[in-house]
Amino acid sequence: MKEEFDKMTFEEKVSFLVDNLRALPDSLADEGIDILAQAGETEYAVVLARDKGKIDKAIRVLLEAGDYLWAALIAKNAGHLTRSQDLYREGLQYYIEMEMFGRAISAATALGLSPDVIDDLYRSGIARESRDSDLAHSRDMIECAMQSLDLSLLGREDEMSLELIKALQEQRERMASDEKEEK
Repeated sequence: MKEEFDKMTFEEKVSFLVDNLRALPDSLADEGIDILAQAGETEYAVVLARDKGKIDKAIRVLLEAGDYLWAALIAKNAGHLTRSQDLYREGLQYYIEMEMFGRAISAATALGLSPDVIDDLYRSGIARESRDSDLAHSRDMIECAMQSLDLSLLGREDEMSLELIKALQEQRERMASDEKEEK
C-alpha cells in the first residue's frame, strides 16, 4: 500500500487519507498526519494522530493552527493534566493577544479563574467588538430589515402577521425614542 500511496499526487493523497482515515495502516500515519495538516485539514490530521496514539503530534498540529483549547482537551483526555493546564494558560495568553476573547473566556473558565477575571475578559471583548462598529450603520441595517419584513407582510391579515406588524411598529417607536435620548 505504501508504494501505491507514494505514487499519488498530493490531492489524491489528501482524498485517500480522508476517505480511509479510520482504516489507515500505521505505516502511513505519520506521513498522513503531515499531509493532512499541510493541506489545511487540521481536524482530520488531529483525529488521525489521536486515534493512532500520537498525542504529542496531535497537540503540535493544533498549536500550529492556534487551537489551544482543543490541544488542552486532548492532553487532558490522554491523562496529561499538567500539560493540559499549561496549554490552557498558553492559550489564554495567546487569545488575549490575538483579541479572541470568546476563546480566552473558555480558557479562563477551564482554568477556574475568578468570575472577576472572566468578567474583565467579557468587557474587553465587548470593547473590541464595539471599536469597529458603526452604530448608525447598524441602525440603518436594522431599519432596512424591518422595511423588508413590512413589505412581505403587506396584504396579510392572519393573526401572526398582525402581531408582527404591531411588534415592528413598537420597535420603531422605541428606536425613535432612543435616538432622541442620544441627541
